[in-house]
Amino acid sequence: MFFTIPTLLTWTRIVAIPLIVGVFYLGLPAGTQNFIATVMFVLFALTDWLDGFLARKLNQSSAFGAFLDPVADKFLVCASLLVLVHLGRCNVFVALIIIGREIAISALREWMAQIGAARSVAVHMLGKLKTTVQMVAIPFLLFDGPLFGAIDTRVWGAWLLWAAAILTVWSMVYYLRKALPEIRSRVK
Repeated sequence: MFFTIPTLLTWTRIVAIPLIVGVFYLGLPAGTQNFIATVMFVLFALTDWLDGFLARKLNQSSAFGAFLDPVADKFLVCASLLVLVHLGRCNVFVALIIIGREIAISALREWMAQIGAARSVAVHMLGKLKTTVQMVAIPFLLFDGPLFGAIDTRVWGAWLLWAAAILTVWSMVYYLRKALPEIRSRVK
């Protein structure tokens, strides 16, 4: 099921990456670049919810879609964090924590799947909360200006991204603890 509507929506998150990055190289005024990148990020991030909803509603769930969905999310988040580091809007340490965790947990899930223990590291609410906080923080930092004349998006985005980094570590510890019994039984 490579070309279902949900899978095509998932692909749009991957296609979005060069578009979001490219906005900052168009020579447009900074405020315009920020606005366009923010709107694109939000629209493409919403496809994460929409593709899952449509996969269930249209009965178009597939193993390929289940694989591609988290990969697309991680690509979009990691690329956006790198853009934000480049623009000086994101602490490099925070970006390293988030990107490092994504790599580590992806590798852990791959290994656990290979040994038949994927259920022990299934997605948990803590991971979903981490993703939600990231998906709010990143557009705030991309926008980088006053919102509704009252919200300093750089300050709020920075705080939210630090919160996401804390949730990132917390969720990583959670997944590692869930996997530890299986790891111990295999590494004898």
